[in-house]
Amino acid sequence: SVQRRNQKLLEESPAPCLEGRDDIRERMYEAARNLARAVGYEGAGTIEYLYADDGNFYFMEMNTRLQVEHPVTEFVTDIDLVKWQLRVAAGVEFPYAQDEIMPAKRSHAIECRINAEIPEKNFMPSPGVVKHLHLPAGNGVRVDTALYTGYRIPSEYDSMIAKVIVHAPDRKAALQKMRSALDEMLIMGVETNLDFQYRILKNPEFCEGKADTGFIERILRLD
Repeated sequence: SVQRRNQKLLEESPAPCLEGRDDIRERMYEAARNLARAVGYEGAGTIEYLYADDGNFYFMEMNTRLQVEHPVTEFVTDIDLVKWQLRVAAGVEFPYAQDEIMPAKRSHAIECRINAEIPEKNFMPSPGVVKHLHLPAGNGVRVDTALYTGYRIPSEYDSMIAKVIVHAPDRKAALQKMRSALDEMLIMGVETNLDFQYRILKNPEFCEGKADTGFIERILRLD
């Protein structure tokens, strides 16, 4: 993920920093399974790790719910997590074995969080009325949002107003598809971070898969 003050702005899978490191991926999967079994956990949930340059990974937290970025997982695994969390809760047995849902073997997905905010002003929120809206579409493009023309974005809540998710055979194709999707997206009436997300997607360090949790502050210097 690309983060600002520990808040994710962009998520992708598989993680480019683990390219060719299936051994580390398997250790992560095993640790997550062991943790879930130890507490008797059932249903959808998310375990987060921090990966360090020394090749070690560290447990950060577990969220006992779906995450904002669950569409990324759904794209790379081809499993509807919302549907299956409801079915499992109803007593239906989950039909997939672990080796059938390994994300590392299934293409690439990227999600950009679109926020009503002004990056050039320290990401100041930008509430207001949406005067015109055009959303991207097409094969492998998904937009999760409640926006419509005339919608008033309030100031009392989180500034995220949409999620754009793309899916492609590999990371290079996914990056190009996301750039095209953001080019097509239009939100008028409020300021958004659309251009800022595009800058991330064009940054050489990010494109090479070398971005870390300090990427925005260190490279783009907007904070």
